Amino acid sequence: MFRPRIPVNPTPAHLVPRLVEPTAITPAPERATLPCACPHPAPVALAPARSSGPSVRLTGTGLACVLAGGTAVVLVVGAVLVSMLLAVAITGVSVTVCAVVLRSLHNSERHHR
Repeated sequence: MFRPRIPVNPTPAHLVPRLVEPTAITPAPERATLPCACPHPAPVALAPARSSGPSVRLTGTGLACVLAGGTAVVLVVGAVLVSMLLAVAITGVSVTVCAVVLRSLHNSERHHR
């Protein structure tokens, strides 16, 4: 059911003809552009395109503040993530220690009877 079905040519000596014969492509002749005699208005200088939102221009001090703020955010997020990882690790170690102590208490209680 999942095997690929390969079509078999019942007459191997008979070749299937091509439907499309290859032809040579000839480029179109180039057209000469002639200047027209009608009067055209002078080109109008367009105003620079404005964005839809307000634009913010950063000075050197503003750029330094943005960089310092970004760095502070990255450091705070990193500290929070590292502290969460440490909390999980410490909890895991403490649960393991409790399990070992309870196991040893259980085994010692069973041997003393």
